Amino acid sequence: MKAAIVKGIGTKPVYGDFDEPEASNGNLKINVTAAALSNLAKMRAMGQHYSSGKIFPNIAGTDGVGKINGKSYYFAGAIAPYGSLAQQTVVNKNTIVQLPDGLADTTAAAIANPGMSSWAALVSRAHLVKGETVLINGATGNAGKLAIRIARHLGAGKVIAVGRNAQKLKQLDADESIAFDLSSDMTRAVFIQNLKPFFEKGVDVVLDYLWGDSALTIMQAIAEVPGNYRTRFVSIGSAAGKKEILLPSPILRSSGLELLGSGLKSCTMEELLSAIQGVFGLAATGDLSIDTKIFDLADIEKAWEAPLTPRVVVTME
Repeated sequence: MKAAIVKGIGTKPVYGDFDEPEASNGNLKINVTAAALSNLAKMRAMGQHYSSGKIFPNIAGTDGVGKINGKSYYFAGAIAPYGSLAQQTVVNKNTIVQLPDGLADTTAAAIANPGMSSWAALVSRAHLVKGETVLINGATGNAGKLAIRIARHLGAGKVIAVGRNAQKLKQLDADESIAFDLSSDMTRAVFIQNLKPFFEKGVDVVLDYLWGDSALTIMQAIAEVPGNYRTRFVSIGSAAGKKEILLPSPILRSSGLELLGSGLKSCTMEELLSAIQGVFGLAATGDLSIDTKIFDLADIEKAWEAPLTPRVVVTME
């Protein structure tokens, strides 16, 4: 069968032939129709993510959509060395979700992971309460845009969008927005002053897709606000490119800040699949959408190098 094959650690996938998988021991063989690319998929395939396997060669792709007995299913966690970027793969029978009527395979593949990221964070990690205020750091990315709509759907009373592109922030359906650019003349002190009025009013949940300097600055702003208002800060990604920050302990000791993570292992597979099911239900009604760019599997090398926004989806048929 045809597949996107990663031949060694740190290498990019190439289009080629790979042995077909066999179903066994409760695992299901699935005919893949579509799979999306993300930073997670890229890092895991090349052995650069904490959840990566070390089997090479392997097939790239962490999740996708395919057919079983003519019905469309989303699947997560293909069994190594098989991934989702192939004509066929093998998956655990407990990691699939049937698509609702009216939801296209390509849309489901595109929206599952970025939509799940905020849904699981808000429900399983932050335990969002109806009427609470949610601030989203990295709101202009694929996942951040979805997070705005999902937060509202799950009951947020107010949504604040934070990001580096002021023009893109203005186009979002958030109640308030805060732009920052710490690579320019804007200092952390200025960013903190822009953030403080929002935290003085009370921010219950921060969803952070960026990490790095902006995340640290948000924490500093929380610590500088009088009182000990409880803010649950949920780290979801590190799109800013920094995996580590220097976090002074007084920030935690002098505030009501609570640090949480959301993702593989911090959420159970059942919680993640439940989140995906919720995202699919909302998408099937037309209340949730995502911009996509479609590539054929044979063009995997071009797809791999393409910008992640709009969402890259690879089709197998």
